[in-house]
Amino acid sequence: MDSPMCLVENADGELHVVPGAIKYLMGLNQQVVVVAVVGLYRTGKSYLMNKLAGKRKGFALGATIQSKTKGIWMWCVPHPEKRDHTLVLLDTEGLGDVEKGDSQNDAWIFSLAILLSSTLVYNSRGTIDNQAVENLQYVSELTERIKVNSSSAASSSHDDEEGGDAQFVQFFPNFVWAIRDFTLLLEIDGRNVTEDEYLEHSLELRKGGGKKSLMYNLPRECIRNYFPSRKCFVFPTPTTPANMPHLDSMDEADLCGSFRKVADTFCRFIFQESRTKTVKGGHKVTGRMLGHLVNTYVETIAKGSVPCLENAVLAMAQIENQAAVDDGLGVYQRGMEEVKVLFPVDMGQISAHHLRSDHQATQLFMKRSFKDENGNFLKALVVAIAKHYADLLIQNEDASEKKCAALLEKLSAPMAQKTKEGIYTTPGGYELYCNHHDNMVAQYRAEPIKGVRAEEILEQFLREKSLEKNSVLQADKKLTENEKKIHEEKARSAVLEQEKKAAEEKRAEMERTMEDDRRSKDEKLKQMEEKMKEEMKQQEQDFHRALECKMQEQKDLLEKGHKEKADLMRQEIEEFKKSNTPEMEGDGFLESKVMPVLRFGLDAANTFFQYKLMKVAFMK
Repeated sequence: MDSPMCLVENADGELHVVPGAIKYLMGLNQQVVVVAVVGLYRTGKSYLMNKLAGKRKGFALGATIQSKTKGIWMWCVPHPEKRDHTLVLLDTEGLGDVEKGDSQNDAWIFSLAILLSSTLVYNSRGTIDNQAVENLQYVSELTERIKVNSSSAASSSHDDEEGGDAQFVQFFPNFVWAIRDFTLLLEIDGRNVTEDEYLEHSLELRKGGGKKSLMYNLPRECIRNYFPSRKCFVFPTPTTPANMPHLDSMDEADLCGSFRKVADTFCRFIFQESRTKTVKGGHKVTGRMLGHLVNTYVETIAKGSVPCLENAVLAMAQIENQAAVDDGLGVYQRGMEEVKVLFPVDMGQISAHHLRSDHQATQLFMKRSFKDENGNFLKALVVAIAKHYADLLIQNEDASEKKCAALLEKLSAPMAQKTKEGIYTTPGGYELYCNHHDNMVAQYRAEPIKGVRAEEILEQFLREKSLEKNSVLQADKKLTENEKKIHEEKARSAVLEQEKKAAEEKRAEMERTMEDDRRSKDEKLKQMEEKMKEEMKQQEQDFHRALECKMQEQKDLLEKGHKEKADLMRQEIEEFKKSNTPEMEGDGFLESKVMPVLRFGLDAANTFFQYKLMKVAFMK
């Protein structure tokens, strides 16, 4: 993407997605790291985004008191350090724009930035004083703007979120506070402190239960609870006040050296520490999936409802999983086209192509699908592949029949002409007929690449010719009656022998197909099990990360003397543990509850496949 484009338009106080931006995301299959910047208008947010993009210009900076960015703008660039990842930069409309005068609109912009990002940068000017913290008022409204579970979204009560704020911690982005034009010394009580210590000091809670303390603590508690992973950067003024309106056109060398140093450190931190965007369940997000999320969240807000992480993920899973089925089937069909143009082929050849294409289709499905917990979409892929394979088997058999019938017609043409001329009706004609007949069969067998019905078509041909052969036998005056009976028995034995070969050919084809079916099912189960184990591992990591953050927060509260708040935090932690226990049962949960459902579904698909094969065999 050469330059930023508007992702979410804010027109007349209403939010709308921009189709062109969504189309771009839909074509982006790489996993994404999403960095969003929020803050009061005219605080220099866009400069940081341009710096992260490695460009001097891109996001509009502006040099007046009017807000330049409207809605949410997006810039997708190759991630400088994560291979095969795209860095998605989101520059949001400035909060508190006097021309807009709509705090509700600001709250939704802020909520969207949190929902879409893996790192949230809050940009402010001056210092972290009480006013700066209070400007983050939207943090205290997040539980009214965002729901984790569908049940709580329906009730709109924060109390219905089992595990409380810890549920949000699992899915909320890392938090970075960027303080611009910082002119103070980093000292507390005469002691030098780091930027992070300065931030933590500014977020310390007051003791006491008065109204003033409650109002003072509320935004700080929300920041501490929702964003346990916090980082702070203090930027000195980049240049003189006279040059500030021309910041986007100035050379880097002309900027203050200490500013450039902090800016470089900030960029390195974002590049190295910002995680790949994930959603509920630990699933890593691609650009295409991010496009679905943007659509879902903005449509939900437009309807006057509260965005719900679980509902958004489920809606996205339905779309992505169906696309995974379609893509997997497409890969299978394209792979089988290679063998289809060669029809007729033997069973080994079509089987090898089937297994290889089936493996590739399953791999693609596993890579793209997620939250297919009951295996319904995997089953849909199995059935679709089974149908296509069964149709190909029929086409291959038809091609084999056509080729074999044409070959036999060609090889038997000289005998047909001799029969018409009566050459075989003379004494000794039967022996001549048998010699020509055996030679014709030998030529037929010597012909390569006849396909899977070679023996069956020969058996039908010999059966049809048995009356003609018997007529020639009976007309041969040279043979005695006893010799004719011996030849009749020999001919019947030959026909029966060919019937056995045809039956063996069909049985071998069926067994090979059933074996391929079994191997395919086993591989799918193995791949699905591995995928689900990996997903559960990711969920456990998210769970333990959130748990550790909350336990550290509880420890900090105790150390600062906030025993009552620490006790409430302990209760929240216990609820959080209980609400996540069923998902943390590991292999036992997988084997006892999930895999049997998958096996049943795949067996059902296999039954369909076997039925179709038997039906084909019966029709033949």
